[in-house]
Amino acid sequence: MTPSLTVVILTKNEARHITDCIASAAWADRVVVSDSFSDDGTPALAQAAGAQVMQRPFEGWARQRNHALDAVEADWIFFLDADERITPELATELRAVIQRSEVGWWAPRHNFIVGKRMGHAGWYPDYQLRLLKRGAARYDLSRPVHEVVELDGAEGHLRHHLLHYNYDSWAQFHAKQARYAAYEAGILKQRGLRPRFHNYILQPLREFRRRYITLSGWRDGWHGLRLSALMAYYTYVTYVDLAKLWRTSAAQQ
Repeated sequence: MTPSLTVVILTKNEARHITDCIASAAWADRVVVSDSFSDDGTPALAQAAGAQVMQRPFEGWARQRNHALDAVEADWIFFLDADERITPELATELRAVIQRSEVGWWAPRHNFIVGKRMGHAGWYPDYQLRLLKRGAARYDLSRPVHEVVELDGAEGHLRHHLLHYNYDSWAQFHAKQARYAAYEAGILKQRGLRPRFHNYILQPLREFRRRYITLSGWRDGWHGLRLSALMAYYTYVTYVDLAKLWRTSAAQQ
């Protein structure tokens, strides 16, 4: 028998994206939206678009995805973000690879940042491990963001792309990167790492060099330079946030 494949979309106030996102997944056997009690109409829009909606409080991306792996009945699950779209070519490829022996598949992404599709600086090919065989994959709970999947078996890489409309404006970019910096600072503190003076200088410089030179961000012109500099800046912010966490911890003792 042909294995079943369900697309799972995690949401919290994604009314702007959810209808088009679900439409791009209409080829799947089922689309499930795992919603964290949105108050912008996302659940109603998802149901109107043909998706099944289940709701649970947000407990971190890894826990949300593990819950879906446990709760959704399917042989395979493809995790899709609300601001992503599955192309017809990728859909055809997904149907084909679930017949194979690999238990996890990485999909490349085209990232659109403030209207421009990025080709370098770490934004491409930006592989994401999204197609998972149930029973052979779990998310590492120690990573609250930028999750890590642990596979019990081989993995493969898909040829066709996800489309990721991740930042519509620079204000949105700054807000999300600030949240990521805070998440990363929390992870570093849990590991017992304290910021040193050189971290505030060397780590941002290394991040800029990595993105702009090693990952050829210069090929994306002004956009690549700006993004490389901004990612270096938020590396600095991560260590500033880390220092604040340690000061708060010390004050509470």
